[in-house]
Amino acid sequence: MQRAILFLVSVFFFISVKAQQKTYCNPINIDYGYTPIPNFSQWGKHRTTADPVIVNYKSDFYLFSTNQWGYWWSHDMLNWNFISKKFLRPWNTNTYDELCAPAVGIVGDTMLVFGSTYTRKFTIWMSTDPKANEWKPLIDSFDIGGWDPAFFTDDDGRFYMYNGSSNVFPVYGVELDRKTFQPIGTRMPMYYLQSWRYGWQRFGEHMDNTFLDPFMEGAWMTKHNGKYYFQYGAPGTEFSGYADGVVVGSKPLFDGIETFPQSDPLSMKLGGFARGAGHGSTFQDNYKNYWHVSTIMLSVKNNFERRNGIWPAGFDKDDVMWCNTAFGDYPHFLPEQLKSSELKYGDGFSGWMLLNYKKPITVSSALGSYYANNANDESMKTYWSAATGNKGEWIQTDLGNVSTVNAIQINYADQDVADDHLGKINGGDQFHQYKLYYSLDGKKWTLLMDKSQSKSDIPHEYVELEKPVLARFIKLENIHMPTGKFAISGLRVFGNGNRTKPEAVKTFMVLRTEKDKRSAWIRWSPVDNAYAYNIYYGTSPDKLYNCFMIMDNTINEYWFKAMDSQKAYYFTIEAINENGVSEKYKTIKVE
Repeated sequence: MQRAILFLVSVFFFISVKAQQKTYCNPINIDYGYTPIPNFSQWGKHRTTADPVIVNYKSDFYLFSTNQWGYWWSHDMLNWNFISKKFLRPWNTNTYDELCAPAVGIVGDTMLVFGSTYTRKFTIWMSTDPKANEWKPLIDSFDIGGWDPAFFTDDDGRFYMYNGSSNVFPVYGVELDRKTFQPIGTRMPMYYLQSWRYGWQRFGEHMDNTFLDPFMEGAWMTKHNGKYYFQYGAPGTEFSGYADGVVVGSKPLFDGIETFPQSDPLSMKLGGFARGAGHGSTFQDNYKNYWHVSTIMLSVKNNFERRNGIWPAGFDKDDVMWCNTAFGDYPHFLPEQLKSSELKYGDGFSGWMLLNYKKPITVSSALGSYYANNANDESMKTYWSAATGNKGEWIQTDLGNVSTVNAIQINYADQDVADDHLGKINGGDQFHQYKLYYSLDGKKWTLLMDKSQSKSDIPHEYVELEKPVLARFIKLENIHMPTGKFAISGLRVFGNGNRTKPEAVKTFMVLRTEKDKRSAWIRWSPVDNAYAYNIYYGTSPDKLYNCFMIMDNTINEYWFKAMDSQKAYYFTIEAINENGVSEKYKTIKVE
């Protein structure tokens, strides 16, 4: 048997790091800056960004995000190149300012950028060559200001701005003059939250509106088939339920007439490794397929500790807008692999399963209570830390049996970040270096990936193997950390366990709360060889566009609080393990 396995290994064998990857994995792997948010040292220094905007400009993707002292561009949505740019406020002073929750718009052949501000002295910047970092002020002091702004250019050339972030007021919209950028008419309320009806809009980790009313923020507008899809973030960026909702209207400024809120969020990710999918933007790739980028919450060292994620999105035949976050932190295909057809819900997932959830794990050392099993518990909030950040510290995961390995994600955590790390550290030692090994028996090791000479800052490193390998053990060895201890929040191995898929769930019930139709108790019969479950739901049996993942086979019930109290719902469930996904349970209707 051992000889047969070794023969198969030789067939699959080695890896070429030069091959272009076909997949990506959330959180996206960009060099997130170390936070400049106030009280930087209160709970520990850490990386963060949020409120992302991606626009497709001249066939390249440009990503702007909160407090990064610059922006990124990419041609393939995988390799992101950071461009340092400290935008000024106002343009003719020497006072540097960061972009917080920026607006990015395209007018003709020009890119416009504007940062959140409560003052009236913030510049709108313009560029026709952002890749070369060539910018100049379009309007040196934009009079009306705005927090969490968004720009939208309609097909007729008319230009609009939306803005607002409040748990009292709505998000507003206003038309701007294309020449003067002064408002045309009075700003209009686009939408008021209705948490009394839509359960997912309730504030708090448990959607209970306990101590604050929900926040509405993060506006974005998308036009499709003559309809206007106004998107907004709610109810709070600190929570797993942070999501983007959508209201559909017949014109770019809503007046309360002919507007139709979709009952469920456009993007929500309640479970899994990376949670939250709020305050984002929708964009098209070069093949006209839609994608949605949004904020992933972390909120450990600071309430505003966050990351970015990208999810497939689109519109169905009835013009219902969807965003697919099911398996949203597993490997997905990049736009180049999906160019031949219009994306449909469920497209894009590679089918590579997580192989090492809660499997045995060993480490070189451990710092305090930052235990080894925190590195594969599928929670980005917890992490293992070695006692040092020295070369030679290591972590090793046992897959349980010989499996086909297609990809590995290395999620670094921030432990004991140096005092001088703030924002972006250009030059110096801000980079990660490591080596990956694989083994059949945990004794004889073969080099899988050597990045001991890398100079890249890769806090959420994702490596897709050109050719899969057969392995039972994966080992990560530290060579260099940019700062602090060698700490890992998720060493995640993807592929196929080469065994049996889980059986289907045999019993499944959803009991809707009689006094509050926003909530329901869900219960199902556990499947012995499953490690997780996906529960899909929606207000139409053929549009189950929302999904949440329940980890841990010891759990077989869930208190769900995200429904529209005025509508009937439909649910189904599937079981998940290292070898694939079961058949779905028959769709059930819940009044």
